[in-house]
Amino acid sequence: MTIVDDQGRTEPPIAADETATLLGFLDYQRSTLAWKCAGLDAAALAATVAASTMTLGGLLKHLAYVESDWFSRALHGLDCDPPFDAVDWKADPDWEWHSAAEDTPEQLRSLWEDAVERSRGRVAEALAGGGLDQLARRTWPDGTAPSLRWILCHMIEEYARHNGHADLLREALDGETGE
Repeated sequence: MTIVDDQGRTEPPIAADETATLLGFLDYQRSTLAWKCAGLDAAALAATVAASTMTLGGLLKHLAYVESDWFSRALHGLDCDPPFDAVDWKADPDWEWHSAAEDTPEQLRSLWEDAVERSRGRVAEALAGGGLDQLARRTWPDGTAPSLRWILCHMIEEYARHNGHADLLREALDGETGE
């Protein structure tokens, strides 16, 4: 049975196999970010709170990059997707955060939504080719590589952490609150 909450998010399954549970929680976190950024104009997506330079637009662009980095570059050994493939990350390691202010809300949402869709396809491909135990093609400096299971858990953590930031930013913008 599929349960959809008041914000349109599909609840993760409560009694499913490991793969469906991990993918359910990742999609729930993705939907939470979409909810927190919904209906905002360019000024709202570029607004900061207190001393932080973090913005909701920056979060969208950062998480689009993280999707590309983990599911394209790490898992499949591909180059990062555009526009991230053309960035000089050594010269500007926070490029996605500050360059988001130059993008329209439509560009930011599209960039993130497209990255999520590509990631879903790449995860499905990896599941079909090796399951959750499949190791990433990009190894760490010590030669080890995380499994797809580890990457999915990391992505859930990444979204959950940043959704906490999104909660604070959105509440400061217009008073919108919620989990």
